[in-house]
Amino acid sequence: MNRCVWLLFRLLARPGPSPRHAGAVSAAFRSPGGLRHPSRAAASSSSEGNGGRTPDTSLFVPLHVQPLGPSPEGDIGAELTQPLNKSEVLKILNKFYKRKEMQRLGGENGLDARLFHQAFISFRKYIMESSFLSADVHIILNDICCGAGHVDDLFPFFLRHAKQIFPMLDCMDDLRKISDLRLPPNWYPEARAIQRKIVFHAGPTNSGKTHHAIQRYLAAKSGIYCGPLKLLAHEIFQKSNDASVPCDLVTGEERVLVDPEGRQATHVACTIEMCSVTTPYEVAVIDEIQMIKDPARGWAWTRALLGLSAEEVHICGEAAAIDLVTELMYSTGEEVEVRNYKRLTPITVLDYALGSLDNLRPGDCIVCFNKNDIYSVSRQIEARGLECAVIYGSLPPGTKLTQAKKFNDPDDPCKILVATDAIGMGLNLSIKRIIFNSLIKPSINEKGEKEMDAITTSQALQISGRAGRFSSVFKEGEVTTMHRDDLVLLKEILNRSVPPIETAGLHPTAEQIEMFAYHLPDATLSNLMDIFVSLSQVDGLYFVCNVDDFKFLADMIQHIPLTLRVRYVFCTAPINKKQPFVCTSLLKFARQFSRNEPLTFDWICRHAKWPLVPPKNIKDLVHLEAVHDVLDLYLWLSYRFMDMFPDASLVRDIQQELDNIIQIGVCSITRLIRASEATSVSGAIAVPDDFPLQRTEVNDRMLNLEDLPAANREQFSSATKVPGQKRVRGSKALGYKSAEVQSNMKSHGQGSLAARLVREGLLTQEMLKQLEREWQVHYNNNGNFPTGERDNQNGSKGTGKKK
Repeated sequence: MNRCVWLLFRLLARPGPSPRHAGAVSAAFRSPGGLRHPSRAAASSSSEGNGGRTPDTSLFVPLHVQPLGPSPEGDIGAELTQPLNKSEVLKILNKFYKRKEMQRLGGENGLDARLFHQAFISFRKYIMESSFLSADVHIILNDICCGAGHVDDLFPFFLRHAKQIFPMLDCMDDLRKISDLRLPPNWYPEARAIQRKIVFHAGPTNSGKTHHAIQRYLAAKSGIYCGPLKLLAHEIFQKSNDASVPCDLVTGEERVLVDPEGRQATHVACTIEMCSVTTPYEVAVIDEIQMIKDPARGWAWTRALLGLSAEEVHICGEAAAIDLVTELMYSTGEEVEVRNYKRLTPITVLDYALGSLDNLRPGDCIVCFNKNDIYSVSRQIEARGLECAVIYGSLPPGTKLTQAKKFNDPDDPCKILVATDAIGMGLNLSIKRIIFNSLIKPSINEKGEKEMDAITTSQALQISGRAGRFSSVFKEGEVTTMHRDDLVLLKEILNRSVPPIETAGLHPTAEQIEMFAYHLPDATLSNLMDIFVSLSQVDGLYFVCNVDDFKFLADMIQHIPLTLRVRYVFCTAPINKKQPFVCTSLLKFARQFSRNEPLTFDWICRHAKWPLVPPKNIKDLVHLEAVHDVLDLYLWLSYRFMDMFPDASLVRDIQQELDNIIQIGVCSITRLIRASEATSVSGAIAVPDDFPLQRTEVNDRMLNLEDLPAANREQFSSATKVPGQKRVRGSKALGYKSAEVQSNMKSHGQGSLAARLVREGLLTQEMLKQLEREWQVHYNNNGNFPTGERDNQNGSKGTGKKK
């Protein structure tokens, strides 16, 4: 009787015939009866034949399968056969792993070399560490040990285990379908249901292209304006209501309904991420369409362009986007009418550089590409008795507007502006001359990597175009550089043609990620996003936007128990991951949310240590800007989880107060810099690591390359090198002194003293050069160092003899 039961188990246990050769095993697996799920095995075999991308299997994170412990029912396999000799089993498993036929068969079932190895390690550990095995596996192993079976017979059980630790192998076809991004126009049925009129207003900055589109927007019965910045949305919001066209405002952090009863107005001005693709409009305006290529935000322009349900869609931006927009609209069956515009006022590239801040005049704007240079240049300007306004990206919108108003006011003594490229959009400024302090700008490429390179032609034109705007008091604009040897490069950049934009950005939606999670319930959100991007298929007109910031936040809050949809929303929060206080705040928000405890006004006040006081130094100012961002984050989340972030109006009130406090700090920024210098070592400004300000100012340069760690000098120099230049232009353009100058300064014993005197305005560069020439003459005539220098050069071994 036991023998019959044993035979019955052997018949039931085997998923298919017991082939002796790999060819037979392969055939059995491809036959209808060879697998328990033959259709799925075939589907998950590879991407060949279905047009899918070969997945990046390094993203497949194996799940842990716990070895079986002792069973109260006993070891049925051992009862039917005999206990296994684990040393013999180990030899069998290792033999199985080494067989090329098994590796090839694994490849046919979706297991490349990496996955095959990981699956085998897990399978071997499971077999060797389990107190007992399922009857079918035990019987097969016993047969092989006794010579009644072949090592290849293990493959069905190995594959079953591999699919346990890599569940994506069993649903690869479904995952590919979910991540198929080849037909984005089909995602927007409301827009496809109507025949839209597409008008492209193409032209440079200050050509009136947006003005013409807005006039059509104001004349329509209903309309939506989509811009890249809150400041632009606010501008159109105010302009519409001033023109007696009721208009609402919608940004990520703010909703303003002009109707006192709360009804929606016929017009809305919004940031582009917030536009509705289901609401019908007569006219839609999409501003700055060239940003459709942005590695992080390009998807928002693609969504608006393909999805806005408007009878007329007016697109404004660079002519470089015309061909791409035309092709995208061809895929929707819509024609594009192109209207070209020319600049309304002339702009001239000067033949001379500024050379010195002593040559500044009213209406000048010095453009820097990092906050450190903003601090340094503004400090030097005020040391010359001039007032300057300051604008950079991390300032609150209210502070930016206040500084712009101060600079534009003809009755205000402030006639100089120091700004980053934040002035390129969203602010109306009365600038006569743009002066590039540097032509090197840090940027993030499509892979999410930071690069230091010369600004692009598009960026140079956008910034230069702010000079001599049609609506300003200056009817002609001028452009130059701070340093003479940058001027040649600037002219070269501006003379290049802007390369055509070739692709539009896409981003996985929450619904797509949820469907992924249904098939891969144990994967982390970051891993889901990685696999999605790896499997995604796009045609030649699109690219998948960079998701590094999303993954950074996903990893940061992974340990907090949240639903997938809530986790996804938190990860799309627009925060700067380089600000530690903002990141920790998001973490605390998520933790509080997971406990189902509302984040009240009192809670946020305790967290931000409200009330706050005006900053005493630059570090305080940077922290206040971070607190403002945290309040922005609260407001952003309050519109997505109103019950958990219930005090948006109160938070907005203190955010306005904080904006005023920051304005006080920015208005006295040079005092903050001096205070920072006084409390730091060797005149270095004490601010967080994101803003290393250990700099000296000689010849308007700010950081010595020698101050960098030795391992970083060569890397930094090569990273900032601009092709075609003999010298490392990057370091010079960024305001760094040459090593030779620094060496001379140190040898003269003037490093810190000279820097301090220059900073305080008591010593100019010309005076410093004169002192250097006098020192050199003294050395040439006498053959020795001036008094006190000799010991510095020769140390304790110094004597009175000539060298």
